[in-house]
Amino acid sequence: MISAKVYSAQPFEFKSDAIAPDKSISHRSAMFALLAEGESRIENFLRAEDTLNTLKIVGHLGADIVDEGTVITVRSNGIQESPEILDCGNSGTGMRLFCGLLSSAEGHFVLTGDEYLKRRPMKRVTHPLRNIGAKLDGRNNGDLAPLSIRGASLKAFDYESKIASAQVKSAMILAALRSDGVCTFREPELSRDHTERMLKGMGARVEVNGLETKVWPLEKPLSPLNIRVPADPSSAFFFAVAAAIIPGSSAVIEGVTLNPTRIEAFKVLERMGADISYTLTDERYEPIGTITVNHAPLKAVSVEENIAWLIDELPALSIAMACAEGKSTVKNAEELRVKESDRIKTVVDNLNLCGIETEEYPDGYAVIGGELKNACVNSFGDHRIAMSFLIGGLKCGMEVEDIECINTSFPNFFDLLGMCTKVER
Repeated sequence: MISAKVYSAQPFEFKSDAIAPDKSISHRSAMFALLAEGESRIENFLRAEDTLNTLKIVGHLGADIVDEGTVITVRSNGIQESPEILDCGNSGTGMRLFCGLLSSAEGHFVLTGDEYLKRRPMKRVTHPLRNIGAKLDGRNNGDLAPLSIRGASLKAFDYESKIASAQVKSAMILAALRSDGVCTFREPELSRDHTERMLKGMGARVEVNGLETKVWPLEKPLSPLNIRVPADPSSAFFFAVAAAIIPGSSAVIEGVTLNPTRIEAFKVLERMGADISYTLTDERYEPIGTITVNHAPLKAVSVEENIAWLIDELPALSIAMACAEGKSTVKNAEELRVKESDRIKTVVDNLNLCGIETEEYPDGYAVIGGELKNACVNSFGDHRIAMSFLIGGLKCGMEVEDIECINTSFPNFFDLLGMCTKVER
């Protein structure tokens, strides 16, 4: 098990256009190219384990892929049956979206993943897909990978999801594209909307009205993508927190998506007192620009709304809460229990090791701000837990065990962290 040690930081000025490209958009760019006629061009694709696994699967499904380094081109030949087991690695996004994409494709497909992904629940997509005719099965009655899919004719649906999940919504939208009629998807609150934006940009008929999304079956292949993947705000947020907790520090993050469903964590950090500004520079597929964060004293905050918009950033936000004055709370976030780790438990347990008082709830936790103390914590194989506590180490020093998982989403994290303080691996 590999560990890393980070030392307490002096005031720093962080500026970078090299934040990891957006993971969600990278996954979708590769997948959606399978639905296009012609050659899709993807610039700044995230070269992390999860997204490279998705790209590899796209190749197994018959696409011709040319990787020129800075640009990847994908030419679809239609989705083809593969003799290979399709390995999603650690990616729940990859597995759940491929379930929707492959449910109506001709052929038989098997999706698997690493030891952590095989423990994550898949029934949230397999159950509604089965209800519209998908022939999909797996362990524990289709709840656990490996998953077996035999493409079938899918029925039009009117589905109301009990959870706000971009993965569930995206899987159902992809299934709707090749169903036998107009489909309607509703969710309890708006989840991230990259799938809707990108498919509309490629020519699909997708209409969003509040919490309701209507999708029309494709009458012809989509137009190919020509996209530069923006920086990932979930990855950028680690350095926003770093600047917010170290007095006299600042972070300027360039080329990041400013999609409102992706920057909610920054808005919460603003509510806590951080000085944050946004500058729009482009808005072709996504609004893109620069985020600037300056340190300011932080105060406690309550986070109970728009949880789907910041679910991935909550571990890093818990570090800001630990450094804030007062008692912060997170509620309505039971989804944290089924991420790469049980993030409610891993956040609470690790903060306790760092001398921070917490309270654990079924759907969240409370963090009583105080003084973070040097500790040795475990990531439990969860990349966001690992990176969050390394950022916490800028305040007090920290050792984090099991850091290999960071490569699943942010391969150059340590290079950028080294711009803020001394790091040993």
